[in-house]
Amino acid sequence: MTDAADEGALLRGAVTALRDVLDATELPLDLPESAEGKAEREALLRQLDDYVLPRLDSLEAPLLAVVGGSTGAGKSTLVNSIIGAEVSQSGVLRPTTTIPVLIHHPADAHWFANQRVLPKLSRVTGRPDDRDQPGTVRLVESAVLQPGLALLDAPDIDSVVTANRSLAGQLLQAADMWVFVTTAARYADEVPWDLLRAASERGTAVAIVLDRVSPEDIAEVRSHLVEMLREQGMGTSPVFTVPETTLTPQGLLPDEALGRLGAWLEALSTDQRARDIIVSHTLKGALSSLGQRTESVIAAARVQHDAGRSLALVVDKAYDSARDDVSDGMTDGSLLRGEVLARWQEFVGTGEFFRQVESKISRWRDRITAAVKGTPMPAERVDEALQSGVADLVRSRADSAAAEIARTWRGMPGGDSVLDRAPSLVTSDGTVPHRVERLVRDWQGDVLEMIRAEGADRKTTARIAAFGINGIALFLMLVAFAHTGGLVGAEVGIAAGASVLAQRVLEAIFGEQGVRDMAKKARTMLMERVDTLFDDERTRYHAGLAPLLVSSGAARRLEGAARQVSLTVDQPDSTPSSTMQPEHAEAAS
Repeated sequence: MTDAADEGALLRGAVTALRDVLDATELPLDLPESAEGKAEREALLRQLDDYVLPRLDSLEAPLLAVVGGSTGAGKSTLVNSIIGAEVSQSGVLRPTTTIPVLIHHPADAHWFANQRVLPKLSRVTGRPDDRDQPGTVRLVESAVLQPGLALLDAPDIDSVVTANRSLAGQLLQAADMWVFVTTAARYADEVPWDLLRAASERGTAVAIVLDRVSPEDIAEVRSHLVEMLREQGMGTSPVFTVPETTLTPQGLLPDEALGRLGAWLEALSTDQRARDIIVSHTLKGALSSLGQRTESVIAAARVQHDAGRSLALVVDKAYDSARDDVSDGMTDGSLLRGEVLARWQEFVGTGEFFRQVESKISRWRDRITAAVKGTPMPAERVDEALQSGVADLVRSRADSAAAEIARTWRGMPGGDSVLDRAPSLVTSDGTVPHRVERLVRDWQGDVLEMIRAEGADRKTTARIAAFGINGIALFLMLVAFAHTGGLVGAEVGIAAGASVLAQRVLEAIFGEQGVRDMAKKARTMLMERVDTLFDDERTRYHAGLAPLLVSSGAARRLEGAARQVSLTVDQPDSTPSSTMQPEHAEAAS
């Protein structure tokens, strides 16, 4: 069997590993289904940092009893009365305790002056009526307390100030023991019982102080409170009563009012073994609860992963669809409508020309040659119209994809979280219009280079020269977009004529198979450039989504870390409580 030091090191290592995995498992999406897990993750991290790890490192440190309770329960007055001086501000205005006040014996100052416990709270000293600073804990030395026991007066658990309520819950989780103060009017309230049930589930040692009770009602109220504690599995928690009484001129409870509570605290402060039992009991309870509490974080991580994956799939679906739309638009004839057709007619002549398409192929070449060699032909106008049509198609599909993503995300769990964090994802990137224009120009350059490469021999070069390389490039682009499925009426005939004319001229130069190959290659080159643009936009959305994604391995890592803690805690002699004798545990309870 390994010695206690080795077992303690193993336990601390397992707990530290769980803490690190919890810290790394962020749950950034705003999902109702994971709200409980997010809250539990924060609570676990606070308790591990504020209590479990510091206590594992310093088992010999003083017992920290946190005095908590409802608004107006008299916590500060009770603490002041125990110490015999005003160390925590009290009064009728609420809230009175806005920052925690930690009272300890001067000999124990070194345990609390550093960041051993409550590491995120700065230490301050001074009088209780000094101006409070948020995010601090006030340290007060008192020789009334024996070394080994410290009291911490916490803000109200049901304070009207949200920050105070949150801090009170954090402090209670940092306690070796809760001294829970309530009154005859408030002891059945739901808020304190939610906290008491949580304490019971986590094995935290709890003592109840029933404060400000009319002497004639003490027996009845105490009996009812004890019964309620028993029903919640807390029947062994000591219950102390403080009767309603007149305060001393110093605003303190008279000594007789403290009664059994004062005697119990005094006995506890002088009994090292009893304090060890309480520390052991609470520490082991906190350790044993880690596995179950981590389950809700694991569930939240899975929900977050699934939500993030669904959001990412929307992006891929939108740009896959946009790509398909561009591809279809290149072959359904829609690019040959409107302005392109009008400019084509200017280029080759009137509609009478197309009625002669089926008669004599030689006339097509003659007509084209005459247009090229005679009056200046408006080929550039056709090219510009075609360029504009292609650019409009690509740009509109990019914008539609962005709009579809934003619209779909708004209706999905977590989508608003992404768009609120990265509002630029509501639309396409601002560079898209410029990139699309450049994309089409570069593609047209690709087509020209392909024609030059295909027409490298002298005979083909001469044929190309007869029409001009820009004219041949225009014909090839028309053939690449030749299908007419998207056109109606007269447009079909005009577009068909345009494509037949262009194809016949190209076949005369490059051959039938060569034209087919070149048209296919032209479409492929354009789609490659479109794919690059859409992939960049796709990447932009995934990059904006990435910080809010939870990996599929997050839940597995949490499960493994929590399991290791449970296995280590369940080992014999793995926690300080195993060193205590049964009679001591009985005395502490």
